[in-house]
Amino acid sequence: MAAMTLDPSLSLQVSSNASKNRVIVEEIDGLIRVYKDGHVERPQIMTHAACSSASEFGVSYRDVIIDKYTNIWARFYVPNTSLKKLPLLVYFHGGGFCVGSASWSCYHEFLAKLSSKTSCVIVSVNHRLAPEYPLPAAYEDGVKALIWLRQQSLLGKNEWWTNNCNISKIFLAGDSAGANIAFNVSIRLARKIDIKGLILIQPFFGGESRTHSEKYMMQPPRSALTLAASDTYWRLSLPPGENRDHPWCNPMAKMSPNLEELRDLSIMVCISEMDILKDRNLELCAKLGQKVEQIMYEGVGHAFQILNKSTLAQTRIHELTSHIKNFVHK
Repeated sequence: MAAMTLDPSLSLQVSSNASKNRVIVEEIDGLIRVYKDGHVERPQIMTHAACSSASEFGVSYRDVIIDKYTNIWARFYVPNTSLKKLPLLVYFHGGGFCVGSASWSCYHEFLAKLSSKTSCVIVSVNHRLAPEYPLPAAYEDGVKALIWLRQQSLLGKNEWWTNNCNISKIFLAGDSAGANIAFNVSIRLARKIDIKGLILIQPFFGGESRTHSEKYMMQPPRSALTLAASDTYWRLSLPPGENRDHPWCNPMAKMSPNLEELRDLSIMVCISEMDILKDRNLELCAKLGQKVEQIMYEGVGHAFQILNKSTLAQTRIHELTSHIKNFVHK
C-alpha cells in the first residue's frame, strides 16, 4: 500500500478557497499555516515516495500499519543481504513535531541508502503531528511503535523483516524533532525494553534563554532552521500554557527528567557546525557526560543530510553514514 494513502497529515489539508476569510494565528512560510478556528494547512512542498515491496537502493521496503485507530504506521527497510540478525534501527523523522512524513522522498532516499550501507533493518515511524496532536502524542506513538515491534518479533509475525532482525539489538534514532522523540522515548522505555543505543542527529531542543548560536548563527540557505521557525514549532507542539523551559523542550531545565535513566545506553550526538541548535546540542553532550560520542560536521547546517545536495553535504552524509555504521556494529 502506498504511503500517501496512510499519511495522516495529508488528510489535514484545507482548501485555499475555504481559508480566504480565516485569521492566521501561526505560520511558517511554505510549511504550515494555523488559523484561529483551528484549521491547519500544510502545503505539499515535498514529494512523497510511494511504497511497494520493490527493491531500490539495495533494500526492500514496505509500509505497515501499527495502530489503525490512531493511524500510526511505519516504513520498513530491509537490506538485500544474506546476513541475518541485523541491528534494528527505529527512526523518527524531523519537522518540528508539526510537519514531515516517513513517506517524504528526502527521508525515503536517505533511510533506504542508510539501511543498505549500514546493514540495518530500519523502521521509519510516522507519528501524529501537532498542533492537532500536541506533545506528548509523538512520544506516545514512539512508545507504542517500540512495544508493537517487540511483540511482533516475539510472536514470530511478519517474517519478511523479523527473520533478518536482531530484536535484542535495538537502536533509537532521529533527526531534529525526531531526535527529540527518540530521546524522550528512550527515557520512557529505558527500564522496559532493552535499547542498546541512541543516535541523535541535530536534536531539537530549546529554552527561554537564547544561546549564542541561536542569536548569531547564519540562517538559510546555509541551514534549514531559523530561530523564528523554532519558536513557532514549540508554540504549536507544547501543551497550552507551557513555555520553552518545559522539560520536553529543555532537558537542562529544573524539572527535566533524570538522565540516569540513560546510563546504560551508548549515545551518539551528531551536531552541525552551522546549525542554530549547535550550542543546545553541546550543552546536552556536556550533561550526558563522558559516555556520549560527540561528532561535529563542519560547514553544514540543520538537516543537511536530507535537504542539502552540495558536494560538501554529500561528503558529510558519507561521514555520517560511516559513523552510524560504526556505532551500531561496534
